[in-house]
Amino acid sequence: MNRAELADFLRRARARLDPSDVGLSAGARRRTPGLRREEVAQLAGMSVDYYARLEQSRGPRPSRQMLTALARALRLTEDERDHLFHLTGEQPPCREATGTHVRPGLLLVLDRLHDTPAMVVTDCGEVLAQNALSRALSGDVLARPPQGRKMIRRFFLDPAAQELFPPEDRPERAREQVAGLRAVASARPTDSEPSALVAELRAASEEFARLWDEHEVAVRRASTKRFRHSAVGILELDCEVLVNSDHNQRLVIHTARPGTESYQRLQLLRVVGLQDLTPTAP
Repeated sequence: MNRAELADFLRRARARLDPSDVGLSAGARRRTPGLRREEVAQLAGMSVDYYARLEQSRGPRPSRQMLTALARALRLTEDERDHLFHLTGEQPPCREATGTHVRPGLLLVLDRLHDTPAMVVTDCGEVLAQNALSRALSGDVLARPPQGRKMIRRFFLDPAAQELFPPEDRPERAREQVAGLRAVASARPTDSEPSALVAELRAASEEFARLWDEHEVAVRRASTKRFRHSAVGILELDCEVLVNSDHNQRLVIHTARPGTESYQRLQLLRVVGLQDLTPTAP
């Protein structure tokens, strides 16, 4: 691990970013350009002390998970991400596999969505990035272990995630989840990721197995969903799905129609929901 080169690279990557580039308020006048260390640490989900030690050439070797988080926080391109991995002696992720590195341009769009929940997911439903309002609505998914970041796995296997939807809406949401996974599995017949996910869920959930045997298939598109939130109540939100050019990542945006009760509740969520957001230690 080349600690000196890693520290220099992190400092330069941080200095070239403006707070507005990552959806943060500039706040008081800054003495130096770029993000503050604590802002990078917050975006990457690590402690400020941990990140500071990396920039001071005295930090421990970051895990692959932490390197991925840093690459997203610093809005690195794929080439820059690979360089980051090389500096720590790690082999970069294979680019031929389904991409989990969110392009800086897509993150820039995500960061601009201040007043509506939005997230970037893979075609298999793995959450790659969330904005603050998305975390307030459905929790900080990226704070979970990697195996807990797939929405369909959480839907069928995590009781807490099942509480996110009203009970009467759950059957329709379940069918949508299963039909969407079947569309992905049929489009990628030689890829082990969707087939392994299907096998796991068939073994662990009778509900999933029953719905899978019904052989429904549907590509995820625009829809209207209702969410339950403990602080603001029921929100009825329109869901739009934007697909990137490689068709393996989606920007999912939830909006409330102006003038509705859900719109007012979403505005309230911006106030009360964001107060609970705290950085996660490595």
